[in-house]
Amino acid sequence: MNNEKVKSLQQAREKIDQIDVALIELIASRQFYVDQAMRHKQTLEDVQSPQRVKEVIEKVRALAVQHAVDPDMVERLYHDMIHHFIQRELKEFRP
Repeated sequence: MNNEKVKSLQQAREKIDQIDVALIELIASRQFYVDQAMRHKQTLEDVQSPQRVKEVIEKVRALAVQHAVDPDMVERLYHDMIHHFIQRELKEFRP
């Protein structure tokens, strides 16, 4: 990512707004692939997959550290997002 110094509060806010658009686009892509994965899940264990959740959390915590981002914040965001996706899948799951 190209981080550049800004010269004003307004410029910083514009950059943040651009990042927000990119984040939403990435979340939409993630949701698309979660939906694709759901088609291949055959059991409730496949949907809830605690081992996969653990692996994802460990991976994103490491990435957060690598990019100088608070790993606790990233973990919380991912837990919330994963929980939402699991709840969404459970509503639609048909074994």
